[in-house]
Order: sequence, then structure tokens, then C-alpha cells
Amino acid sequence: QAEVQESGGGLVQPGGSLRLSCVPSGFNLKNRDMCWVRQAPGKDLEWVAGITSVTETPYYASSVKDRFTISRDVDKNTLYLQLNDLKPEDTGMYFCTRGLMQDLSWRPSPLQGTQVTVSS
Repeated sequence: QAEVQESGGGLVQPGGSLRLSCVPSGFNLKNRDMCWVRQAPGKDLEWVAGITSVTETPYYASSVKDRFTISRDVDKNTLYLQLNDLKPEDTGMYFCTRGLMQDLSWRPSPLQGTQVTVSS
């Protein structure tokens, strides 16, 4: 059964940085568009960033553009999200998923994700 495992979240002060990782099992991200989405407490799921499989073209939500960087290492079969200049509004649970849409329906429940908390 296909699944992904996110890691790298934590508690950081405003202006800090984190690097999130996503390791798939049951599929190779080399052949997949991938993206990151997040969910703040009490809010809807928000698409954050995506990367295409063939050209590795990145796409970003306007709220994170110029602060976050999505990348991948196909040799390690790992997707990354570098978070810089973090703000309190970046707080939330971060998930990675296949495709470029914020669709988590294929993932087994309960969803795990990695928690990012930005607070002084």
C-alpha cells in the first residue's frame, strides 16, 4: 500500500528555518508530481508548494513564495520543503502528497504529517 512519511517539523521562533522531508513507500517519486499541503488548527487544508516529475518545475502559494523551497532527491526517493523566514501563520500540520492537488484521500488513515509551530 502506497504511503508517505513526513518528518522535520518542530518548534521555531519567527524568522527561523526548518527542512521537512517526505519519504514515499510503495512508489517512486521520480515518476510523480508531488506537493506539500498544510492545515492550521481550525482551518481548511491549504496547498503550499508542488514540483513536477519530469522538469522539476516548482510552484508555490503566494503566501510562501520566496520563503519556501520545494525540491527532491530521486536517488534518496525523498521530497523536501525548506522553510525559511518562518512566520506564526505558517504554523500547522504539513503533509506531502502525490500529484499537484491537495488530495490526501489516497493516504491511509490516520494521517501523520509533521507539525510546524512558529512561536516566540
